[in-house]
Amino acid sequence: MPIHNITQQSILAQDAVIADNPFKRMKGLLGREALNSSEALVITGCNSIHMLFMKFTIDVVFVDRNNRVVGLTPRIKPFQLSPVFWKSACAIELPAGTIEATRTCVGDQLHIS
Repeated sequence: MPIHNITQQSILAQDAVIADNPFKRMKGLLGREALNSSEALVITGCNSIHMLFMKFTIDVVFVDRNNRVVGLTPRIKPFQLSPVFWKSACAIELPAGTIEATRTCVGDQLHIS
């Protein structure tokens, strides 16, 4: 499923997958070697993430219930923790560099198909 940044008129991902149950949310990207440039993982009910036991750096976009960007964590590395974004309803995990390449900013409106 695609994710568009309506404000910046850019595409964050073409192939997003939703982690919307406890098992999928807990597993996240663990065990993966990388995300390709068109992939994303949308973790519902999430206002922060950890990178414990991860193997690669990612970008994370946090959005509220209206899909408005409320927080950004660019290039978070393995074994780091993101800040907590209290207004976030979900986290979108993307390949490192996506936030910069798409010019995504706090306040931008996203469309998650």
